[in-house]
Amino acid sequence: MSLTTLPPTGGPEARTAAPGPELHAYVESLAPAQGVWIDGAGRPAGSTFTVEDPATGVRITDVADGGPAEATAAVDAAAAALDAWAATPPRERSEVLRRAFAIMVASTDRLAGLMAWENGKALPDARAEVAYAAEFFRWFAEEAVRTEGEYGVSPAGGTRTIVTHKPVGVAALVTPWNFPAAMATRKIAPALAAGCTVVLKPAAETPLTALAVAQILTEAGVPDGVVNVVPTTGAAQVVTTWLEDPRVRKISFTGSTQVGRVLLAQAAERVVNTSMELGGNAPFVVGPDADVEAAVAGAMLAKLRNGGQACTAANRLYVHADVVEEFTARFGAAVEALQVGSAFTSGTQIGPLVSAKARAGVARLVEDAVAAGARIAHRAEVPAGLTGHFYPRRCWPTSPRTPRSSAPRSSVPWPRSSRGPTPTSCCARSTTPSSAWRRTCTPATCGGRCARRSGSTPAWSASTAAWSRTRRRRSAAPSSRASAARGPARACGSSRRRSTSASTGPDVVAAGTHRSRPRRPVRTGAPGRVGSAP
Repeated sequence: MSLTTLPPTGGPEARTAAPGPELHAYVESLAPAQGVWIDGAGRPAGSTFTVEDPATGVRITDVADGGPAEATAAVDAAAAALDAWAATPPRERSEVLRRAFAIMVASTDRLAGLMAWENGKALPDARAEVAYAAEFFRWFAEEAVRTEGEYGVSPAGGTRTIVTHKPVGVAALVTPWNFPAAMATRKIAPALAAGCTVVLKPAAETPLTALAVAQILTEAGVPDGVVNVVPTTGAAQVVTTWLEDPRVRKISFTGSTQVGRVLLAQAAERVVNTSMELGGNAPFVVGPDADVEAAVAGAMLAKLRNGGQACTAANRLYVHADVVEEFTARFGAAVEALQVGSAFTSGTQIGPLVSAKARAGVARLVEDAVAAGARIAHRAEVPAGLTGHFYPRRCWPTSPRTPRSSAPRSSVPWPRSSRGPTPTSCCARSTTPSSAWRRTCTPATCGGRCARRSGSTPAWSASTAAWSRTRRRRSAAPSSRASAARGPARACGSSRRRSTSASTGPDVVAAGTHRSRPRRPVRTGAPGRVGSAP
């Protein structure tokens, strides 16, 4: 499949390479003007909104802009299809998901091109996301057949206890723009495996990928009404309509902590089962005995994967004073050397930010840091000829207290290096490097400015744990033994106390928790989980 209309010559014209005619045809095949996907068919809405190419600011297409009426219609379709889909044998549901995996892998080139076009990410990142997104279909195809139950003797004897599982019901899914395919399949696949039907609200910046995923599922044999998609610019209205509908029994949201708090409050009104992956403010630590070359390579991956627009991206770099000069020089040079351009230009490593709003937010963070005394040590301007939402690369060593430069989920694309001996996210500092490694942050030492202890489990650590509920016939529920290796129904509701969960994501929990006692810090240059999901 040809993705561009210009050859990768490497000259100035290559930096403005455009999507090819096949990609344009693929977008048209999605019928975006009738992009409210309900009951197996597209339908228009009262209005449309424009999806633009972040690399150029040029319109890609117009998409149907759903509202409360379309949101209700989507729930109507999902509720009508629920009983039949829940009664479908697990093996049949598994085969549908397996076919979806195969179709998605076969469609890698056009899906990657579509994501790169509407999101702006480099094509290597887009292709990697397609593979990652498809794996959720394969994984949950294998898990769909492992719906377990329990049979035992009651503690008093004389009676038997039986634990069975059933789908939780209609699930409302809200996905972000930074991983538009993977976050959709990550939520849809476990829901379908457990027998739930879904209504999906994709981000307004990247609705086309969600429509492509819906098309793939239809081709794989998902019955009408099981998967419904409502693109919209009125996210609050659509999601509120779903949370107020008694037929919606599950919400899964990936996004900011602020919005997550609002949704949790709304879900609490009806005690709706929730899964939240919120925020992100992960530190990257370089110790005095680190292999600096390896640390720089690790930091480039940890910070700049997906253009730095990921909730697991390292927002703060803590570098020991003994190696800060060498690290800053090497890291700054690596940042300056990155190839910036359109996703459709051969060799591009970093694309634009997703929108003008995102670019303005990053510019504001940099301005605040400089105003607070930060010194720009390395810089590289946007190449000539690029007109989209690109931002110049910057790297600066500064104080760990620089205002707002480590704000949660800011998606800051260009990292900074924090000078000083403090190796952790703790704001307590030591005057000597030798004692810095033994300091432990507590509410008393930092005054509550660091992240609080989180008792929640990592997001999705219980596999499909959030997608089913348990029907019990005993007075006391056993402790949960859900794990990622267990099936959708088993993992979902082995304890009613876990029927509602909210977590901050797999990497964020580890990065920002208080510890009750000193713990030897990790001294490796490259953290082991920088490649995990956003």
